[in-house]
Amino acid sequence: MVLKNVCCIGAGYVGGPTCSVIAWKCPDICVHVVDKSEMRIKQWNSDKLPIYEPGLEEVVKECRGRNLFFSNDIETAVKEADLIFISVNTPTKTYGIGKGRAADLKHIEMCARKIAEVAEGHKIVVEKSTVPVRAAESITHILSANTKPGVSFQVLSNPEFLAEGTAIENLLEPDRVLIGGEESAEGNEAVAQLTWIYSHWVPTEKIITTSTWSSELSKLASNAFLAQRVSSINAISALCEATGADVSQVAGAVGRDSRIGSKFLQASVGFGGSCFQKDLLNLVYIAECVNLPEVAMYWQQVTDMNEYQRTRFAKRIVECLFNTVTDKTLAVFGFAFKKNTGDTRESPAIYVCSHLLEEGAQLNIYDPKLVNGRPVRGPLQVLIDLWDKESYDEVRTTFGYVLDLDKLQSTCELAREELHKTQEVESKQIQCDLTSVAVTSEPERVQQLINIYSDPYDAVTDAHAIVVLTEWDEFKKYDYKKMLSVMKKPAFIFDGRKILDHEALINIGFHTETIGKRFSRNTLLRASGGDL
Repeated sequence: MVLKNVCCIGAGYVGGPTCSVIAWKCPDICVHVVDKSEMRIKQWNSDKLPIYEPGLEEVVKECRGRNLFFSNDIETAVKEADLIFISVNTPTKTYGIGKGRAADLKHIEMCARKIAEVAEGHKIVVEKSTVPVRAAESITHILSANTKPGVSFQVLSNPEFLAEGTAIENLLEPDRVLIGGEESAEGNEAVAQLTWIYSHWVPTEKIITTSTWSSELSKLASNAFLAQRVSSINAISALCEATGADVSQVAGAVGRDSRIGSKFLQASVGFGGSCFQKDLLNLVYIAECVNLPEVAMYWQQVTDMNEYQRTRFAKRIVECLFNTVTDKTLAVFGFAFKKNTGDTRESPAIYVCSHLLEEGAQLNIYDPKLVNGRPVRGPLQVLIDLWDKESYDEVRTTFGYVLDLDKLQSTCELAREELHKTQEVESKQIQCDLTSVAVTSEPERVQQLINIYSDPYDAVTDAHAIVVLTEWDEFKKYDYKKMLSVMKKPAFIFDGRKILDHEALINIGFHTETIGKRFSRNTLLRASGGDL
């Protein structure tokens, strides 16, 4: 069988970029990306894509309408496809057994049932979403139990290894492509078909084939190892601050060991994003389920250390500001969980800001990807706001939904996911993150303490301190002497990403604090000094 049609269910961070690159590199293959969200599909078909990734826009514009299509017609796409990617969200469960740790596979199951319902002929089904071990087995059971005459399936695992901000680069020049399949003649043939797609641009030696279960566990293990390195260097950063060592020097020395390497040894305020935390907790839950408590405790410590680092940094801010930030204005630089993305999911900024808000700080928040610095209250946020206020009748009146409460809640959960997948860090999203019931029990009070700015120089006016929480490159280029002139004195800078020129900041008069290092030349009395 020669693959001519590929379908991807799920037009999010993984499905959209992955299939765009496949369409670009495989011009003879017709690629359909489908999603039940009409808004998301409209964005993929517009000039403003729903997510921001360097290079993505150029790829989409070249292929869209030629051999790359975005639509809501899931049934037709599944019927016509030879190969179907499942690339839907698998969030951590917020209810029931495994709450707070296990992956919620309801969207995966819904996809499998839809495929079984409408598929014709032979289909290769590829799980692209991050899933627990043996999830492919569950998909196979659903497909097998609902198979119609003349229909057959092979289920593969093809986990993604994309980093937000470099997704297109990761797709075009991957370290490896991992494909797991059933160890049978049919399974080997399906693996060969998917391998053929990637071989259009990926060297054969970089395409690794394994069993399905090894492929699934490899994804979780990879993210766990990366998160472990971040937590390891952050643990060392606390020791450096206590002993007078410099964590950058320590990391440099450690990273020169070829057995260790230098990547992911940058101390910071902690890791964030949708993957590391979720995959770590999933790994912990799997270990507990197979009665390996020591293994579970080991990996739990990685996420515990990340939480400790965020809290430690926030407490250090309060300590340096004379043990109180009540009624003090702090300018927060960056809210996305990393640079070159608008994604705020599990961002360290949420937790640091939450701690400061609990202490009564007034926060002026600026992020380079912010939409005009104005509150954005589109239909999704209206829906969420009405749900949070328990205005169920108004939801039905406004949106025409005739749903029971369980289905209405599910609709609102999808709306929240949509807000997280926008191209920029929308100001309303920042407010939503900081007023969530998971973060605060006083959303109205928090709302009064947040100000969103579209200009960093406006954000620092009359501020007592600057807090850097995302490593945007532009933060290195600001005129900090100009900022100092409009701030309260003594003025502080807390660099949670270790990206600024700390000696220069101290020279012009900032009291400067960062991760993993103490500065002996800090002085609260210096109000001005040399040039930056």
